[in-house]
Amino acid sequence: MTEYQQAYETATGKRAPHEAPQLAKLFDRITAGDVLPPRGQQAVDLGLTAHSLNDPQENPAVYDYYHWVLTNCFQPQQIKELTANLIGRVFTSANIFQTDLPQPITLSPWQVPAMMTFPLASNRAIIVENNGVFAWLHRLHPDWPLINQSGNDFNATYLTLIHSLEQRQVQLTYLGDLDSRGIQMADHLFSVLRETPIATFTAIQSPVNVVQWLTLKGKASRQRSRTLAIQNPIFQKELNSINLLGKFVEQEQLIATYEPLVTQWLA
Repeated sequence: MTEYQQAYETATGKRAPHEAPQLAKLFDRITAGDVLPPRGQQAVDLGLTAHSLNDPQENPAVYDYYHWVLTNCFQPQQIKELTANLIGRVFTSANIFQTDLPQPITLSPWQVPAMMTFPLASNRAIIVENNGVFAWLHRLHPDWPLINQSGNDFNATYLTLIHSLEQRQVQLTYLGDLDSRGIQMADHLFSVLRETPIATFTAIQSPVNVVQWLTLKGKASRQRSRTLAIQNPIFQKELNSINLLGKFVEQEQLIATYEPLVTQWLA
């Protein structure tokens, strides 16, 4: 019996699947620091069907055992594998990296290592919460350096490249919806940044501007102006304004308002 089988059976009270000795070879490779192929290939190389490690319905006993061992016997950073899943694991930007490819460009996890040192086209960038607003701002201003946040999509590829840009002294500012969830998303993104000052992050979407936009363009909604948990006091101040006025503003309403402010910030 392998150490992984023993740990699993002791902790769960279940019998390890009969494929456990095969999986031990995979776990030993993880321990050795090997870079593994995508999980479908891993499974087939072990004599399993391709979806055995990804689909709990394919082989439930193997799936349960495999994921228990990964979670309880290894640290996340120990698991080095190529991903075959690109959905929700990309980074889309315009005019951030020096390339003659048509903009915007979408980068996959496979490209991340090379992009960490890839030449930059700008030392400033605007993170845009909304897909549609990102697309429209790029259409209106094809030279602006933009990063598409895509709502609450804080995937590993996105965060790795954002942190890399910070380390390379790229200044990041943010534009998002002015409602409870929008402020909460901005607050969460800022909480995972490492080097960006709050004054830079809110250089355009500042508390003063938020109050002005809510006053001039706000639409009443109790649901979209409700109180939510916020960490940063600047975003708490913005959410307080939204809650007090009982109004919200969507990014799409602010396109013309953004234009001179972004132009000035980029100058």
